Amino acid sequence: MKTFNPYPHQRAGIDWIIEHPACGLIWGMGTGKTVTTLTALDLILHDYLESGPVLVIAPKRVALDTWTTEADGWAHLSRLRVVCAVGSAGDRLRALGQIAAGRADICVINRENVVWLCDQLGKHWPFPIVVVDELSSFKNQQAKRWKALRRVRGRIRRFIGLTGTPRPNGLEDLWPEIYLMDQGERLGKTLGAFRARYLIPEKCNGPVVYSYRPKEGAEEDVYSRISDLCMSIKKDDVLQLPGQIYSDVVVRPPADLLKKYKDFEREKVLECLDDDGEIVAGTAATLTNKLLQFANGAIYDMDGQTHRLHDLKLDALEELVEQAGGDPVLILYAYQHDYDRIVERIRCRKLDSQQDIKDWNAGKIPVAIAHPASIGHGLNLQYGGHILIWFGLTWSLELYQQANERLNRPGQTSVCRIYHLVLQGTHDERVLKALERKDKGQAAAIEALRLDVLKEMGQ
Repeated sequence: MKTFNPYPHQRAGIDWIIEHPACGLIWGMGTGKTVTTLTALDLILHDYLESGPVLVIAPKRVALDTWTTEADGWAHLSRLRVVCAVGSAGDRLRALGQIAAGRADICVINRENVVWLCDQLGKHWPFPIVVVDELSSFKNQQAKRWKALRRVRGRIRRFIGLTGTPRPNGLEDLWPEIYLMDQGERLGKTLGAFRARYLIPEKCNGPVVYSYRPKEGAEEDVYSRISDLCMSIKKDDVLQLPGQIYSDVVVRPPADLLKKYKDFEREKVLECLDDDGEIVAGTAATLTNKLLQFANGAIYDMDGQTHRLHDLKLDALEELVEQAGGDPVLILYAYQHDYDRIVERIRCRKLDSQQDIKDWNAGKIPVAIAHPASIGHGLNLQYGGHILIWFGLTWSLELYQQANERLNRPGQTSVCRIYHLVLQGTHDERVLKALERKDKGQAAAIEALRLDVLKEMGQ
């Protein structure tokens, strides 16, 4: 387990949460909001002996993986017991049962199930402490999830909002978010009152207003009013030195898909073995490609036709782009069918020409996509962004290292965040381990795979 050595801003964030019953951490991506919040919750529950339990509301992938992984991964959080209420209604009810029985301190649920949760519990709301991860997803006061949370807000003693992008579409986004913190104390009881005080209609069609713009001095006034609630830092303020932080985004396949993958894996390995149980020369690349394609969500047949298998990585990718909160993102894909499916789901621009590179470095491309071989050498991309996502891994250590270094170059002012999308239980894990060990080529990953399959067969 890891030892927590907090940065100064994390120490300040822990104190901020403890000292403010209603508060927000408006921190940029990669600044450590989750471990900071968990540390504060641990102290609140076990040192200050405040009553729990705690409800954490988060995007689905974050709810499934990040909060439980962070709680389990740090030595100082060993007292916390976290359950995940994501999945079927039965799974959610079982998690709530653990909370009711006192066998867990924190219940994590995805934001899509907030309405269900509030309806299920009704007046018997058991959570005096609520954390909303990605608070910006509650910026619409007309949304059912916002209305549901508002109904139970009076029974919540502590409310903690986390986001890096509190106002992605404008100043108006702040009102619903701040209302959930202070129930209208600072910015008014209604959105209409907020608009009348701070905004001017910008685009109208008769009496219908499509958009507003802030009045002169409105932004400064709003920020001043919420400054006692919200602690705001930019990642550049706390992560001064360029460098790289690597994060594995583990995507968990359902049992039937994993079984299908394992059957496919065994079949393909056996096709590549000679009479002595060794991988036949020339087949290793084909084997790796087939297994990585499956993990990515689609596969080519013998005729070059694409067969779609799942969208698990696409879902995770979409959430990562959303969490970037408008910071430019560079996506690296492995196969053409990866590219085709990504651009269907996410609006992005391929880095093909010199003009594309120029526009990226000028900050004109919010989401870019490229193959690692096309940006592996000689390109300077450090001025356009600091977030890189590997949708599909490569067995080539050289391609991997060179692509990662496109952003981490002289002139980069932010720590680079490099994310690996990894489908749990698949060849992704072997390739990633080989890359982490800095093994050249695919030999180590293939050897591990061969031995695993032979072991399963009792050879």
